Amino acid sequence: VQLQASGGGLVQAGDSLRLSCAASGVIYSNYVVGWFRQAPGKEREFVAAIRWRDRDTRYADSVKGRFAISRDSARNTVFLQMNMLKPEDTAIYYCATDNFDRRAPISTSTGSYDYWGQGTQVTVSS
Repeated sequence: VQLQASGGGLVQAGDSLRLSCAASGVIYSNYVVGWFRQAPGKEREFVAAIRWRDRDTRYADSVKGRFAISRDSARNTVFLQMNMLKPEDTAIYYCATDNFDRRAPISTSTGSYDYWGQGTQVTVSS
């Protein structure tokens, strides 16, 4: 599986952006697609994820109520709608995926995902 992230840009605080993660290759039902971000000088952190099979989702506390993850199976694409953006949301955003046990909770650990996209820069000015 190869992932291509896009949709980043420079916006002002309070604005919205929608990121896309397009997957080439087969996405099996037990795959989870996650979004992570890495700000300068900080470790990569979990943002949101969605399980392909049942669209179950999980969010970091810092983005709950502002971000929404969804998927379009016809286009093999996962979206991250980001609303009410804050300067602290500034980071490179990466999408990642892997196959997980259908009974396992959605993982927030970067080490659990083997397939990564190249990242897209999101910059939020105050």
